[in-house]
Amino acid sequence: MIKITFMGAGSTVFARNVLGDCMCTPALCESEIALYDIDAKRLEDSKIILDAINKNENQSRAVIKTYLGVENRKDALRDANFVVNAIQVGGYDPCTITDFEIPKKFGLRQTIADTLGIGGIMRALRTLPVLEEFARDMEEVCPNTLFLNYTNPMAMLTGYMQRYTKIQTVGLCHSVQVCSEGLLKDLDMEDKLEGRNELIAGINHMGWLLDIKDKDGNDLYPEIKKRALKMNAEKKHNDMVRYEYIKNLGYYCTESSEHNSEYNPLFIKSRYPEMIDKFNIPLDEYPRRCIKQIADWEEERARILDNGQITHKRSREYASYIMEAVVTNTPYKIGGNVLNTGLIDNLPADACVEVPCMIDARGINPCHVGRLPVQLAAMNMTNINVQLLTIEAWVTKDRNHIYHAAMLDPHTAAELNMEDIRNMCDELIAAHGDYMKDFQ
Repeated sequence: MIKITFMGAGSTVFARNVLGDCMCTPALCESEIALYDIDAKRLEDSKIILDAINKNENQSRAVIKTYLGVENRKDALRDANFVVNAIQVGGYDPCTITDFEIPKKFGLRQTIADTLGIGGIMRALRTLPVLEEFARDMEEVCPNTLFLNYTNPMAMLTGYMQRYTKIQTVGLCHSVQVCSEGLLKDLDMEDKLEGRNELIAGINHMGWLLDIKDKDGNDLYPEIKKRALKMNAEKKHNDMVRYEYIKNLGYYCTESSEHNSEYNPLFIKSRYPEMIDKFNIPLDEYPRRCIKQIADWEEERARILDNGQITHKRSREYASYIMEAVVTNTPYKIGGNVLNTGLIDNLPADACVEVPCMIDARGINPCHVGRLPVQLAAMNMTNINVQLLTIEAWVTKDRNHIYHAAMLDPHTAAELNMEDIRNMCDELIAAHGDYMKDFQ
């Protein structure tokens, strides 16, 4: 029997989507599903919801078990063929609040703070110790598993797993599948969706739509550029930063404008506060989302359960398709985050890059892309610098590398001087307490 272990199963909505997909997949529907979390209530909620899907959609063919707490983690992982990771270490309160409020005292504003910037650095450094424990357990009880990482900061966490553990790992992000579809729909080019051909490569949350053609092989970029320029000039909308990328860099990228506004020194600038309104940048967006999700959870839980009549249709999440491809040896293409083993020629070998990958019984088979346009590689490098230094901080336990990562972060360095950056880092490390005990 195939065993699928879900780490962070208290992320109920996401667990429902990924594991519901597995139960809707013939090659996976009779799997053993191990749900692991450290929150008993959320784990129970996920079990109830997944049991209902298993009954209603899968004739109860899957075997679903729960594992609570660190003491049961090895049993959850034991003999797993696939491990899905969706943990969030520290949660909204206290950690996310801290990652936003302390930088504000120094004049540093953020939008999402889960991937780059000082928020991304701190999130990585409190998550990497947990991933290291996962890796050591997996090396012992399921060394041949495939680890599917969904947790941010994607490139830092996945890059660590790929460089410093023996576990085959791929990082997965929702934004690759919907990148060109969302762009074409927003620009009223939906007639070009069917049969389109595209190439996306770069790094997580800053993968570049390098090429896009319609079903007849016609280049869609000239029309995309014309419409994007016109739309940004005529009205406010939610994707103005990425359209500005198209105007100035020549290419669109995978993740949203609220994310990308904080990945560079160009938009959130205290010297030019009017830019926040001009480019419709939602400062403090992630805390707002967290507050709403927490407030709405009981209503959402009741809606999902729907008196036990919950159903599920297979989603576009990569996880079940990857597992199916491995189990059946039927090739499937994804955009995956992998170590740059000569895949993108003008990015460093230590970088975790996002490139097309073919999946089959051999696992993850990344494709060579070649050189990125030099301006795109340069933009990626400003983010890769921070990613590599954050990983280095954890591996060496050298607090100085935390300072280095923050000093080289594009947005942080554009706003703060070196002394303020060091003081901000010190205050964050102290505030995170035991989550940062290796740096105290």
